[in-house]
Amino acid sequence: MADPYEIADAAAELDELGWGTLWIPGLGGGDILGDSQRLLRATRTAKVAIGVASMWRHQAADLAAGHARLQDAHGRRHLLGLGVSDPAAARHAGQPYRPLADMGSYLDELDRAPAPVPPAERLLAALGPRMTELAGRRTAGVHPFMVTPDYSAGAREQLGDGPLIAPYQAVVLERDPDKARTAAREFLGTFLGMDHYARSLRRQGFAEEDLANGGSDRLIDSVVAWGDVQTIGARIDAHHQAGADHVCLHVVGAGPRMPRRQWRELAPLAS
Repeated sequence: MADPYEIADAAAELDELGWGTLWIPGLGGGDILGDSQRLLRATRTAKVAIGVASMWRHQAADLAAGHARLQDAHGRRHLLGLGVSDPAAARHAGQPYRPLADMGSYLDELDRAPAPVPPAERLLAALGPRMTELAGRRTAGVHPFMVTPDYSAGAREQLGDGPLIAPYQAVVLERDPDKARTAAREFLGTFLGMDHYARSLRRQGFAEEDLANGGSDRLIDSVVAWGDVQTIGARIDAHHQAGADHVCLHVVGAGPRMPRRQWRELAPLAS
């Protein structure tokens, strides 16, 4: 894990480079609100979004109170992303897994908290049509993982104008096809074995053989943007043309340290 001072320095640089939102993962639990606070302190204008916090690892009351404190202290620059995870996460929490009902109840708790989380300040890691519909009704919108521009188009058609569509987009700054796809497979392989992600990919038109052995070239090329900055920019444009409002970039395959060089190279795409 990077040194906290290095993280703060990198966040300040990203803010100066013009990155409008800094996304941080939250499914592993831990002090996710503390992570948000450190990034908000290090930046002046960039928003900080949790992408996403598992409802099974964080009590709604705690998230609501922490989110309110961050908004008051840092000019309402915090966005709370929420996910229902998978049956294993629910079992670990000692609960049955009923995704729509569970998330609906969790949103109810956020609404009833002493400092409620406004719908415009929360979004869902929705993949299926019913969770997407819930996100459109009760949150700012959706932050889907491992999706194509065609998925963004379908989400926009379903949600209509207004709700935020902010897809996650893995990127590899590598022109060599073998090296790029190898890096992508090393990152995505675990997720391809998870049932809810596999179902999402099947809905997007991928077959069983596409999901095997770390993902077919067709799947990898569809959900990972690799190549030079111009090629990656074309994928971002494709999402925007399909109806996405914001595209969250995640540099993969850059080694164990923070990919600061790649972030600098990609900075022109932030405008």
